[in-house]
Amino acid sequence: MAGGWKKCLFLIGFRLICLKTVKNDERTPQIPTIDQAYSKISNSITVEWATVPGATSYLLTAEDGDTVIETMVANSPGTVTGLKAATLYQITIRSISAAGRSQASPPKQAKTVLAAPILEVSSPSPDSILVQWEAVYMAIGFSVSIMQANGLGRIWKENTTNTSLTFSSLDAGTLYTIKAYAWNANGIPGDDSTCNQRTSPRAPANIQVSFDSGALKASVSWTPTEGAFNYTVMALSGSSERSCSTTFSSCSISSLQCGTEYLISVLASNDAGSSKSSSAGTLKTVACAPGRVMIQEDPPGHLSVAWSNVDLGDYYVAFVKSDDGWEVHCNTSTTQCSFLSECGFTYFISVFAYNKAGQSPLGDVFNYTTAPCCPSDINPVLVSSERVEMVWSPVRGAELYETKAVAGSNVVECNDTAPACTLSALECDTKYSITVYSFSEVRGINMSCRSRFITTGPCSPEIINISKDAFSMIHVHWRSTNDDATYTVTAQGEKGLYQCSSTGESCTLGDLPCGSVFSVTAVAETQAGWSLPSYSMPLETVPCCPTGMTVTQVTQSVINVSWTIGMAAQTYVTVLESHIGQSKCHTHQSHCLLGCITCGINYTVALKAISATGLTADCAYQSYSSNACCPLGVKLYRLGPNGIRIYWQASRGSANYSTDLYGSKGIFTCTPSAGLSFCDVTEIPCGDVYTVVVSPVAETGLKLTFCPKKIYSVTCSGSTLGMVIYRGKRNDTVSPR
Repeated sequence: MAGGWKKCLFLIGFRLICLKTVKNDERTPQIPTIDQAYSKISNSITVEWATVPGATSYLLTAEDGDTVIETMVANSPGTVTGLKAATLYQITIRSISAAGRSQASPPKQAKTVLAAPILEVSSPSPDSILVQWEAVYMAIGFSVSIMQANGLGRIWKENTTNTSLTFSSLDAGTLYTIKAYAWNANGIPGDDSTCNQRTSPRAPANIQVSFDSGALKASVSWTPTEGAFNYTVMALSGSSERSCSTTFSSCSISSLQCGTEYLISVLASNDAGSSKSSSAGTLKTVACAPGRVMIQEDPPGHLSVAWSNVDLGDYYVAFVKSDDGWEVHCNTSTTQCSFLSECGFTYFISVFAYNKAGQSPLGDVFNYTTAPCCPSDINPVLVSSERVEMVWSPVRGAELYETKAVAGSNVVECNDTAPACTLSALECDTKYSITVYSFSEVRGINMSCRSRFITTGPCSPEIINISKDAFSMIHVHWRSTNDDATYTVTAQGEKGLYQCSSTGESCTLGDLPCGSVFSVTAVAETQAGWSLPSYSMPLETVPCCPTGMTVTQVTQSVINVSWTIGMAAQTYVTVLESHIGQSKCHTHQSHCLLGCITCGINYTVALKAISATGLTADCAYQSYSSNACCPLGVKLYRLGPNGIRIYWQASRGSANYSTDLYGSKGIFTCTPSAGLSFCDVTEIPCGDVYTVVVSPVAETGLKLTFCPKKIYSVTCSGSTLGMVIYRGKRNDTVSPR
């Protein structure tokens, strides 16, 4: 009894702990009697018995020879679970009270029913359901029934010995409940198995397709299908597959490929599977953007755009937009378009292909920059013998200008970003072909720019000689290589500017002032302009002649020649010349004494002015007659108490004389008649000493002052005749005659 108690403690746990308080002297319960044992579920047997007084619970035991399964229950009926299907079990029962448990009841056999078939169901078509199962142990047949899960409609029931069964003529997209069980040889049914299965939906109808060419997206719609949980739209082509899924009745397929023909189909699906696909036909997407776009400008001003042909392209439109906003387009079924273009613009070019689906996607946008414009208003602002300065207005597209001057093998270039250029080191009097090319980094140099011809200024002449003729004319000679040039010679000095011109190689300067220094240059003039002046050569004119010359006889054999100062004259040469000889004086003063003059002779007086460099001006030729010689043998004779006769011996040639007596009591003068050699002075006081001078009278009426003076004493005593005493020359010691 103690061991059973432990077993109960082990088996029934908490429920038997309270039995510790039961008195050991109580009696164990009675042995129950099983009324019946049966199985309605393949893993259990239900036992029925009569209640035992005092029993608080019952212990059911099932044995199949291999395993023993016990179950504690409170009252009848009780069920033993965890059994094997289609298995014969020995069933016993014990009653349990506070005093313990009873002995096992007499056994009763019961067999568990067949196991339920494990169903596998599917809907192979919208109107059928396929039910499949594996063989059930001890089963000889199966019963399968089907009905709509909502209880509407009829019930189909089929018996079969097979392990599969198909129900047809069902409603598409409808949820059905399937129940199946097996029976044994005695016809006893086993456990049933129930599951739900929905028939697959029918294919969607009324499919509509629209295409968004810009987004390369197809929008597909259809009429909803009964029992469809989800829809899948397929777009299939030879090279790609696109799809979309939705629970609604429309769906959009994006990222379609351009230039592709797709087969569009829609299928509906639910938990049973998918319908057959419903085709909406083909969809042609827009053509792809044309590739291999080639742009050429030939000739300038004509832009040619060509591209490759594309699939599904019906026609093409090429758009050309310049960077100033101007835009044109060309519509063609070929693969080429031509446009008029202008220099210096950047054109943005895009080509689209079109078909019934619309416009192709935007492909590459090409830009083409035409050659920069050529300058047209080129103005030479300075043309000299070896340089040309040019300016022009800036032109579109030009980043750099290259100016080239060509004359035979002589090439001169200049590059600048400014619209101006100075070409230097050119050859004078040369015709150059000058071209201003425009350059851009993108397009390079525009070689179509036109040239213009500019002839450089004439070459500077070279003065080779300056000569002077007998008429004081200055002849300037030069050397030059110019064609059709006019030459101008300029002599410039302090006294002004003098010029002469010629188309030859010499010209004459006249009326240049004397005593001046000039700088002489020559320039050439052509239609191209003026040359640089030649190297200057100095020109000095002869010194100016004195404006006046005076000849004065100082003594009988000496004359004084005086003159005014002549411009630029440094020295003077005076020449006195006659048939008997010459007298010369060279001085830097403005006068000169010439001696050895013979009285009473005709002379020629010449004056030359000489500059510091030795230039000589023959200034004046003047005739001069020397004065008559002073008379000889001057004597005085008394003519009475108050008269004196002065007698002399006349010199060569005819001359007029004048006699002067200088005394303390006055000056007494007498002029003889022409041809006479004496002169009488009356009323002269006696008793005085007189200085007597007999002088020739010049043609001008002037008396010469250089004749010798003699002193005479005139006394008052004695005879009235011959009482004049010669006392000698003045300042000389004299004695009576």
